[in-house]
Amino acid sequence: MFKRLFWIGAGVALGVIAVSKAQAYVKANTPDTARQFILGPDQDHVGMRTLEGLVDQFKQAQHAREEELNSRYMGKLQ
Repeated sequence: MFKRLFWIGAGVALGVIAVSKAQAYVKANTPDTARQFILGPDQDHVGMRTLEGLVDQFKQAQHAREEELNSRYMGKLQ
């Protein structure tokens, strides 16, 4: 079990390093207009915007599913 945790941790760490190196390379070697087109005007907070979008999408799906289940089972109770 500890081997798995070690390898998962190593994989996550290498993934974070690879992404940060790739982002640094793109920022250094891409013209500003192209970066703004791909990453948007706020280029320093792309990861945070992505995470916020994923959380918002999850909450919307969760709320929609809750409404669906409530409507389905509340009709059976009445």
